[in-house]
Amino acid sequence: MKSTLKLLLASVALTTFAMPAFAKDMTVDLSGEPSSLDPQVQWNPDSYYVYRNIFDNLVTRDNEGKIVPQIATSWEQVSDTEMLMTLRDDVIFHDGQKMTAEDVVFSIKRITDPEFGSPQLGQFDQISDAEAVDEVTVKLTTDGPYPALLAQLVKLSVVPKHVVEEVGDDAFNAAPVGSGPYKFTDWNRGVSVTLTRNDDYWGDAGSIETAVFRAVPDAATRLADLQAGAADLVVGLDSDAATQLAGQDDVQLLSAPTERVAYLGMNLDKPPFNDPELRKAASMAIDTVGITEGLLGAGEVSVAQLASPAHFGYAEGIAPWEFDPEAAAEIVSAKADVAATPATFATAPVFDQRIVQALQQMLNDVGFNVSISVTDMPTYLDIVRSDPADNAELSFGRWSCACQDADGIAYPLLHSGSNWSRVNDPKLDELLDTARGSLDTQVRQDAYNQVHQIVRDNYYTLPMYQAAVLYGAASDLTFTPTANESLFLNRMTWSE
Repeated sequence: MKSTLKLLLASVALTTFAMPAFAKDMTVDLSGEPSSLDPQVQWNPDSYYVYRNIFDNLVTRDNEGKIVPQIATSWEQVSDTEMLMTLRDDVIFHDGQKMTAEDVVFSIKRITDPEFGSPQLGQFDQISDAEAVDEVTVKLTTDGPYPALLAQLVKLSVVPKHVVEEVGDDAFNAAPVGSGPYKFTDWNRGVSVTLTRNDDYWGDAGSIETAVFRAVPDAATRLADLQAGAADLVVGLDSDAATQLAGQDDVQLLSAPTERVAYLGMNLDKPPFNDPELRKAASMAIDTVGITEGLLGAGEVSVAQLASPAHFGYAEGIAPWEFDPEAAAEIVSAKADVAATPATFATAPVFDQRIVQALQQMLNDVGFNVSISVTDMPTYLDIVRSDPADNAELSFGRWSCACQDADGIAYPLLHSGSNWSRVNDPKLDELLDTARGSLDTQVRQDAYNQVHQIVRDNYYTLPMYQAAVLYGAASDLTFTPTANESLFLNRMTWSE
């Protein structure tokens, strides 16, 4: 069956731009240092905030969340497993070389190569082949129908084949070359990354000339930097910080609900959480509503599934977690020896440590023996992706696929073939494969309804809430937060 999905560029909207009349530099305080500037390596907020400005993707989302062209100007689904993508012919990499279809093919094959070892592999492993039909046309072939293809391609950055092959992966990560609106300038390890506006960009070059992304793990310091005018934009604020910003004319608070789901991950292969009854007890010990409304208070929504209302595949009617610490304590006391097994709770500074500490206290209050282990983000990512024997008993995560499709969160965290997953349930694998491989939206939704219920019934992981994002910004900065938490510098403007 042949179907067509084609989106054409509006006349000159994405081809001709005037340089901004008013421009100045920007300083952004991040929660931590990027673990990678190679867009096909790590997938975490502090890396994504930076490298997404260096590179272009095949498609992107506008501020309203609609998938729109970027490198690909149009696309056509020529069969259930084949898509033709027409590319821009005026894209120049930062080293002056023109982008062609070969660069797109190279980028796709690189990120889908198991030997490359990208943590993002599970997002793209349904792509079985990529072929350059000519200099501006690429054919993508998927391993069966893949309804989430476009949603996933939102995250696929195009890297220059000639540069990567010449310098190698490590050197490319240290000094990346892209085609995006900002050029890499400097990476002062442990301190900051500096980007400079690409005035030869094919699209809108933006009104920020130079952007410095600083690693500032301490939230109080980020807030103080904003209040003192030492930072123009800070990420990772909480409701307490928002209260402190109230009434200050020179700063503003910006927020939006996101597609990110916060969850408590459990190692199902090690005690105490290899016991389903103790996993149930853990769920009953946690006051999710108290955390979202009392501790966070920024518009977070409690969920008991690995999806949010922002995702396709969110299931209506999944019962919320039951908060019953007395019943949890009874279960734990009946299995006191196992429950007392020391459990390490892995976390990193990028996460709100108030939540981590609250979870630790709630679990210990009913009889568990949980201790917190804080590491830098790269170490944390290594831990949560390691084999069960080396993995922590608990971990706190806030997962976003930037695709707004349940495939991007449920599949990597629940399918036994994913190195992010601690779950091994053949029925779940079958349902996730069905949802991933059908072009019928009802078939997909039915599969996800079952997936979320199975996870709920077996306490495989403990989803907690749909996260909201809070930024602090200078009052003269115009910036629209989005559900996928992108910091597109060329979409920000300064008022004079």
